[in-house]
Amino acid sequence: MSAGNDLLEIDPLELKFPFELKKQISCSLQLRNKTDDYVAFKVKTTSPKKYCVRPNSGIVPPRSTADVVVTMQAQKEAPPDMQCKDKFLLQSVIVNEGANAKEITPDMFSKESGNVVDEVKLRVAYVAPPRPPSPVHEGSEEGSSPRASLSDNGHLTASEFSFSTNAYSEQKSDGEPENQSSEELALISRLTEEKNSIVQQNNKLRQELETLRREVSKKQSGFPVVLVVVVALLGILLGYIFKK
Repeated sequence: MSAGNDLLEIDPLELKFPFELKKQISCSLQLRNKTDDYVAFKVKTTSPKKYCVRPNSGIVPPRSTADVVVTMQAQKEAPPDMQCKDKFLLQSVIVNEGANAKEITPDMFSKESGNVVDEVKLRVAYVAPPRPPSPVHEGSEEGSSPRASLSDNGHLTASEFSFSTNAYSEQKSDGEPENQSSEELALISRLTEEKNSIVQQNNKLRQELETLRREVSKKQSGFPVVLVVVVALLGILLGYIFKK
């Protein structure tokens, strides 16, 4: 909605702030000079400590536009029923050709000085802040087809969305063999350790068996000597008996 006086067209006529506690909020005005003259403007408010206007005054050349940004300071409390009684007043007046913003004085907007001053009152309204975008679901409910989205603006189409969900399902199903292979690897590792332990025990037994064989071999090699000694002793003993 836009309207204005005979000099400037103002858009919008109602400043709408998406109200949020403890947050600065801004909205903009566009001023359009409909005449062939240079027009000076000045913005006033009923709550100067609450708002910051940049620029709060300036010059709009003929058939040109100017933007004004109004920033509401962070508020600690919400107003009752979210109603705002603040108002703005935009004054405009024709100035000399080639005038600049530094030449603007308060007297220019005084009707007592004989200048023709146009005035437009602007209302203030608080609106609900924009909602965050809803998350995109990866799949649809059983028995229903996936919803299509816009394709020309970079979003997925219905076929692309279906492909994405199918690919996700395949990745999930591929995860089960990975778990099984991990279990098999753990089993193989455990069996390998047991095998190594058995090999070590076997080598130890072989060493003990070799040692035992060597001892037996030594005993067997000394057996004839012992036998000769025993036979000799028996011969002596028998000879002694027969002599008696």
